[in-house]
Amino acid sequence: MMNTSTVTEFILLGFPALISVQVALFCVFFIFYISTLLGNALILVTTTFSAELHTPMYFFLGNLSLLEIFYTSVTIPKMLFNFLLKTSSISFMACAAQVYFFIALGSIECTLLAVMAYDRYVAVCHPLHYVMIMDRRKCVTLTGCSWFSGFVNSMIHTSCTFHLTFCSSNRINQFFCDIPPLLKVACGQTMHAEIVLFIVGGAYGYGSFLLTLISYIHIISTILKIRSKEGQRKAFSTCTSHLIVVTLFFGTSFSAYLKPTSKFSSEEEKLVPVFYAVITPTLNPIIYTLRNKDFKSALRKMKGLGYAKF
Repeated sequence: MMNTSTVTEFILLGFPALISVQVALFCVFFIFYISTLLGNALILVTTTFSAELHTPMYFFLGNLSLLEIFYTSVTIPKMLFNFLLKTSSISFMACAAQVYFFIALGSIECTLLAVMAYDRYVAVCHPLHYVMIMDRRKCVTLTGCSWFSGFVNSMIHTSCTFHLTFCSSNRINQFFCDIPPLLKVACGQTMHAEIVLFIVGGAYGYGSFLLTLISYIHIISTILKIRSKEGQRKAFSTCTSHLIVVTLFFGTSFSAYLKPTSKFSSEEEKLVPVFYAVITPTLNPIIYTLRNKDFKSALRKMKGLGYAKF
């Protein structure tokens, strides 16, 4: 990839209008990052060591938490480093690596959310066969396919992007390396890379979203057939957290990647990634645990066991 470009490093412009408050920005993003790590680590540890949470739903939730830790660690530490030392450069290869892992982990989240929607579909629509359908082997297979397909999808996009020539400008109008701002500074035609982004990325993203949507159509249809209002409430409460996360993730991701780069305004180009790269991973642990009685019960038991051992 290095042979196709005269650029050896990129300059991440970040938030130049807020350069006078970089210390404040560092504090804000540092709090978000630590909150993401602690919240998702708490879910991961609790679902791993609490026997009562060894179910398919919490197996997928543990994978999602692990994913969010990796996902935020790809971009935020470098951004914090730049804020602290007032630097903005990133090497060509480091930029390529950042793009690869960021797209890969984001793609995995797409399919993992679809898998979690399927899990909720089986639980609500086929409760008597749930244990048989969602056995451990199927859970591991679905999760493994999500991780594998995400890395393959990212390999395609990263290869297309970094085979472009970067010669006129190395200034990326973003706080991390991402495909849309990279396409804006590439020399020559970027049509091929944009077509790949729309077709392959669109098929991957919309495919995952469509599977999620179909699952929820069946779920809502089944819930509406329940005569008891209390039964409807309990059935829907098992899906509420996931539905909120799906809306946040797909809404912001689609607006960032599935439209032409020329349609981005300067402000939108920076604000949208803040939502799906920083804020959403921080909110996910709160959304999944705030009203989850099983998780709270398991957490209290772990605390009680810890005090007893002490």
